[in-house]
Amino acid sequence: MKIYKILFPICALASLILTSCEKEFLDRQPLSNITPENYLVEESQLGAFAIGQYGILPTHPQSGFGTFGNDVNTDNMAYMSYTERYIPGQWKVPATGGDWSFTSIYQCNYFLETVLPRFNAGKIVGNPATIKHYIGEMYFLRAYNYFVKLQNLGDFPIVKNTLTDDKAILTAASKRAPRNEVARFIISDLDSANYYMLASSPDGNKNRLSKACAQILKSRVALYEGTWLKYFKNTAFVPKGPGWPGEQKDYNKSYAFPAGSIDGEIDYFLTQAMASAKAVADAVPLVANNMTAQSQTTVDAFATATMNNPYFAMFGSVDLKSYPEVLLWRKYDKGLNIGHNVVLYAGGGNYASGLTRGMVDGFLMKNGLPIYAPNSGYAGDDDIPSVRKDRDGRLWLFLKEPGQKNVLVTAAAPIPFPVEPTPRILEVSFENNYSTGYSIRKGINYDANHVQTYYGGFTGSIVFRAVEAYLNYLEAVVEKTGNLDGTAITYWQQIRTRAGVDPDYMKTINATDLSKEAQNDWGVYSGGAMVNKTLYNIRRERRTELMAEGFRYMDLRRWRAMDQMITTPYHVEGFKLWGPMKSLYAANTLTYGVGD
Repeated sequence: MKIYKILFPICALASLILTSCEKEFLDRQPLSNITPENYLVEESQLGAFAIGQYGILPTHPQSGFGTFGNDVNTDNMAYMSYTERYIPGQWKVPATGGDWSFTSIYQCNYFLETVLPRFNAGKIVGNPATIKHYIGEMYFLRAYNYFVKLQNLGDFPIVKNTLTDDKAILTAASKRAPRNEVARFIISDLDSANYYMLASSPDGNKNRLSKACAQILKSRVALYEGTWLKYFKNTAFVPKGPGWPGEQKDYNKSYAFPAGSIDGEIDYFLTQAMASAKAVADAVPLVANNMTAQSQTTVDAFATATMNNPYFAMFGSVDLKSYPEVLLWRKYDKGLNIGHNVVLYAGGGNYASGLTRGMVDGFLMKNGLPIYAPNSGYAGDDDIPSVRKDRDGRLWLFLKEPGQKNVLVTAAAPIPFPVEPTPRILEVSFENNYSTGYSIRKGINYDANHVQTYYGGFTGSIVFRAVEAYLNYLEAVVEKTGNLDGTAITYWQQIRTRAGVDPDYMKTINATDLSKEAQNDWGVYSGGAMVNKTLYNIRRERRTELMAEGFRYMDLRRWRAMDQMITTPYHVEGFKLWGPMKSLYAANTLTYGVGD
């Protein structure tokens, strides 16, 4: 009885409390649900939302040929299969999918229109500087989304807010803005990103964006649009050009360029490219290149191998935060089973994505002369060691040679090619085929633990690196003024010196024969006509420094560098087989000592 006498008052009190609080309790939001009213109201939520949009940025894919094969189907790299892109009548709009999705843009717009009013009203909990950074990230990511649209579709609707599902509203918002207006909108968003974001990545590891990323992307966008307008001027591919489809729309009938003319627009974009590129290049040094390819340290408790050349290692290391040139990179994690195949493919034929003869021949000798120049010292292309001899350090480092080690630290299971084999041009599998005979070593890591399983590599993936800013400035100043200035000369010399090439760029220009270069390099041309030798050599520098990093097709398009193939077909060539290599293959005696 005593128990009941004690419990009753307690139960009675509980009943009283529940009765008085019943209304408030039932009005609470379910703890398992997130609603618009209670989301994006504090710092961590903003950070999580922003990082969820990072998927649009380039990275190592989990299948295919990986980052260092992203120049396939250009004059740089060739694949086992062909692309319909160059076959008349075969390159068609797909029946489904395409580039018209607004999903990512909608998410960016939702974030910005929700968060900005709350932030300005002081209603978001957290560190104001970090909150601002996440806002800047979303401006950046919207800009990046729009840059993808600009490249693929040109004129495109500029939508800054989320829209209701109303036909009239959606129709009005679907008006395609002229492409230069889209580019200006992107630049505006990147200016906002630069304003809001921190100078350094808030995670301390450069796995999140920073101001420098906004500046380097701005230079890329501005250079892209400035050169596009310049080389497609007086065609239907630019606003107000003859046959421009936008002219048929009422809202474009009286369109006028913001700068007054297309030439003014070109100058505006190239000026923007120079300024933003310089901001990065002046602040971020290039990683050193000591011209050694690999080394083995004493294997420690983690069984790691160290590559003692920072420049070479930058493309194949697990942790990239220590490389100043790397502005943003993606981290992979073996323990979480987040991996890729880049190291696996770099230890073989790079998933059948081989370098073309044109790409290899485009590299200078280390004395700064083209291979065909008198007294260049070129040893010929009868075999791969000869091709690499006394060449630009980037070719020497990244062109694979039979006999080289692909493994310094062994693992439990064997790997396909611990020592680089004779190029396997007859293999039928993509995994083992050397499509052109010339295979790239960019992205390799000598620890076999990265290649024990498919998708088992966990080296970092570069998203932005500062050398692009050096190259963007160099190109933009010559496109804008026709001449190099002191800043451009300094940048060019730094790039060449780092590559192990004589920094005297005039020696190269004076020895250049465009008719010979045109046989293997589409960048000789713009609009079917050869460019001058200075500009061509700037394009050459860009081609060799950014080899296999996914820039080539974008560059060829903005330069209008494929018109000549309308009348003069291009034949992809690989290494020289019909010479000494043929007899070595036939005798199966192609051997090399273990080299670098």
